[in-house]
Amino acid sequence: MSYLTQKTVKEKVSLHGVGLHSGLNVNVCIKPAEPNFGIVFKRTDLKNNNLIYPNFMNVTNTSLNTTIENEFGAKVSTIEHLMGALFGLGVDNALIEIDKEEVPILDGSAKIFIDQIKSVGFQFSDAPIKIIKIDKEVMYSEGEKFISIKPSSLNLEINFELKYKNKIIGNQSNKFKIYEDDLTDVYNSRTYCLFEDIEKIKKIGLAKGGSLKNAIVVNDEEVLNPEGLRNEKEFVNHKILDCIGDLYTSGYRIVGNVNCSQGGHSLTNRFLRKIFNNKENFSIIEIKEKNLPRNLINRNLLRSIA
Repeated sequence: MSYLTQKTVKEKVSLHGVGLHSGLNVNVCIKPAEPNFGIVFKRTDLKNNNLIYPNFMNVTNTSLNTTIENEFGAKVSTIEHLMGALFGLGVDNALIEIDKEEVPILDGSAKIFIDQIKSVGFQFSDAPIKIIKIDKEVMYSEGEKFISIKPSSLNLEINFELKYKNKIIGNQSNKFKIYEDDLTDVYNSRTYCLFEDIEKIKKIGLAKGGSLKNAIVVNDEEVLNPEGLRNEKEFVNHKILDCIGDLYTSGYRIVGNVNCSQGGHSLTNRFLRKIFNNKENFSIIEIKEKNLPRNLINRNLLRSIA
């Protein structure tokens, strides 16, 4: 975030793969877009009413993925890894054309999205970026699961913990400053499941495209993937990736300190709805200069547009 004007991809990025839950082959093309266009999905297999906006209010399903839907019933599912990649790379504007309902899972992480987008580079505009600044602490919980956010001076910090009875996953936690830290392990971390859950997942019509090529499978005290784990905290790091992608359905990058325990797509979506239900919780800010200072964001550098 050193150069604070809006950017898009320099050239189109084409990807092909299988949908994790649908099992269908999917083509995706990420295209450059003008400033203030935002991130927009376009279902090219539909002739009419085929634009879907990845906004938290348009999320209609959070069962093992994040699905968005427009008022005409057009959907795009499993958007979280691609959205996480766009967030992390600072892509403000892009038209994402897709010829099926589900974004391809690729290797189960955001690695391929990141690599392919970086390979074409970025186009910078003169339009300043906008950010969401958290003004008040907000917390949302469901039983033992909870997620909260506090005001921060300059960063998005995510502190996430997992609690599993499985000995391989166990209790894992990790923390990242999203705009400062090396997020390679986060973006390379794959989705995962317990072997014992596969049958019931498939019974509800999901994971038709799942395999050891795009998901980590844990059976008791063994990781079934022959290559093992990519990093020692791959499970919690993947949940942080999901969290980043789901947070981007807010429309802009966020400045705040997030603390989450045992969260997922549903918890994050309900959390966002709670934040934006009260205008006292946040401000939408336009950055007026090209470089952030090392100290706090101060009012001389920002102009509230909310």
